[in-house]
Amino acid sequence: MSGSLWLTPPGSSAGTPASGIPGAPAGTPAPTTAPGAPAGTSASTARVDTLPYVPRPARQRPGWAAADPVDELTARLEDLIAQAVHPDEIAAVLESDGMTDDHIRLTYGREDSFALAEDLYARVERRHPEPPVPPAEPWHTGLGACLLRGLVFALPGLAYVLGAPLLDGPPAAFGLPAGTVPLLAGAVTGWAWNQALAHRAYAWLGLGDRAAAARTLLTGGPLGALLGALVAVAAARPDQWGAVAFAAGQSLYLAAATALLVLGREKGLFGALLPLAAGAAATLWTAPPGALRVALLLLSLLAATGLAVRALTAEGALRAGAAAGERGATTGERTGRSRPGYRTGRPAAPRFAASLPYGLFGLGTGLLVLYAALGDVLAHGPAAAVAAPAAVALTLSMGPAEWLLYRFRAETLAGLRAATGPAAFRRVAGGTLVLCLACYLTVLLVLAAVCTALITGAPEPGGPWLVTLLTTGAVLWTALLLQSFGAVLAAAVVCALAAGAQTVALATGAGDPRAVGALVAGAAALTLVALCAVLLGRVTAHRR
Repeated sequence: MSGSLWLTPPGSSAGTPASGIPGAPAGTPAPTTAPGAPAGTSASTARVDTLPYVPRPARQRPGWAAADPVDELTARLEDLIAQAVHPDEIAAVLESDGMTDDHIRLTYGREDSFALAEDLYARVERRHPEPPVPPAEPWHTGLGACLLRGLVFALPGLAYVLGAPLLDGPPAAFGLPAGTVPLLAGAVTGWAWNQALAHRAYAWLGLGDRAAAARTLLTGGPLGALLGALVAVAAARPDQWGAVAFAAGQSLYLAAATALLVLGREKGLFGALLPLAAGAAATLWTAPPGALRVALLLLSLLAATGLAVRALTAEGALRAGAAAGERGATTGERTGRSRPGYRTGRPAAPRFAASLPYGLFGLGTGLLVLYAALGDVLAHGPAAAVAAPAAVALTLSMGPAEWLLYRFRAETLAGLRAATGPAAFRRVAGGTLVLCLACYLTVLLVLAAVCTALITGAPEPGGPWLVTLLTTGAVLWTALLLQSFGAVLAAAVVCALAAGAQTVALATGAGDPRAVGALVAGAAALTLVALCAVLLGRVTAHRR
């Protein structure tokens, strides 16, 4: 026989693969003519190729052959190629890597960098990275904590309700209620002193030295209380010793409250003020005896003072560890390790001059708040009522004001990430400034309306009263905003000039005190808003 035969029963396909070729994969068509047979030759006349199908393995690179340089380059740049949106990006990387067209032709067999980039781009599947998760908002703070601070700022005002019997007497200068002058003199002194003291303590905290911050508060607090009491004595008449005693307690409370607020003990201070708040609430239905009034005042004062001393002691103000640290630093100096490049173990102390603008800021804003509350009395004498709702609303609004300061920082930081240029960022900062200021003034207006409805004998809010209140509020919030960005000197100067202008107008009798107050506060507000727009519209102001 001339070759092997594939024997099958006539007319039967049993045992024959579907292709007609033994061992061939399914679906392989059966040949009808022998390879090389002339076209048109039938299967009966042509010899059928009955050789079995032999599967061939995929072609592989021999072990002795060198790797494809394009494959190696693809593996090395795979992540970069997968993230590219166009071959030109890959070409730019190749050229920046120093690959010339001659090198590419010799090494990779492509015409130039663009041809090689297109080949690499086609070999790798696109894997664009997910957008980065935005970082946690560094300026986020809870509204509850800010509202608690605002409440702590306002509750001490209830002491004037309980201490009213201590202030009996004839009207004071300018038609003010009895005992008002020594109280106001001591309060303004305390505001200015404690603003500067708080800044110096915060400066130590920023340096990480809590013991030094505690020592600053422990030393400066009593000095401020003594200074406030002496100023009250100097401003009082000989028959106003009750007012002087009240002012001395007020100065001591301001020192204790400053220490607790700087150290973050708002909840403890709120608890210390609860007896005072309960006694003031009781006066709405009954007239507590004088002894009970004094007892409640002293209880809150002693509680606040005791908490402050305890907090300062816990922070290490009276510990020997602080002295040991100082001795260690001194030893380092003696051994020569205080040369440049060595740490002595203690940061440099903040400059005293750096705290002076904060004291001026406290003085200016305090006087503006007092003029907003006493404008009617100064204009019309004892017959007019003190605008207590204005003072209470401005004090309570400091909680929402603080929260809005944080929101401004957060929104401008988000705008800084999304802005495409300085002009776009200025628009974002300006819009955020207008929005936050409008929100604050709305809150202030609502608080003033609520306080007017709750306080018995409060004057009806009129046009000049509302204008003065809102412009004073705008001055306070914009000044606090500038202070939070480090531009405290500009804010302090504007507030001090505004308070000085009102004081001069009052002393010389130039114009209606209410009209002068509204005009001065309005001018100061416009100035501070303009400063905020110019200074805070710069990208560099938001680097910290």
